[in-house]
Amino acid sequence: MTPEQMTPEEIAEKSVSIMWEGDTAAKWAGFKLISAAPGGAEVSITLQENHCNGHGTAHGGVIYMLAGTAFAMAINSQNQRAVAQGGQITYIAPGHIGDSLTAKAAMKSQTGRNRLCDVAVTNQKGEVIAEFRGNSRQIKGTLF
Repeated sequence: MTPEQMTPEEIAEKSVSIMWEGDTAAKWAGFKLISAAPGGAEVSITLQENHCNGHGTAHGGVIYMLAGTAFAMAINSQNQRAVAQGGQITYIAPGHIGDSLTAKAAMKSQTGRNRLCDVAVTNQKGEVIAEFRGNSRQIKGTLF
């Protein structure tokens, strides 16, 4: 089936599946892909001891990587290759060993080759752990 014959949902599923298959860093970190949608994605992790810092809470880099992974899936969900231009995160509350964190990404705007995407990272209680905003740029090529 060609992209022209597919629904936006089918394109998102296939695009994100291809991105996920190639993302060895996400798998190494213990992330799980939860869902994909046009302009969106959800990725989760259950925090282990090796994800924590000297305070015994989730390392900021792990949370950033989780949000960045959901961001990457969302910006590539339309079968148009895109890469990050920059991202900013605000940490709101700590994550703890055993917590299940979910990063839910949603594209907010797409103008030309530029995209803006927000990611909320929440714990299993629905409490916001961090908010991430990423900018991306479409590059040449498609995923399939």
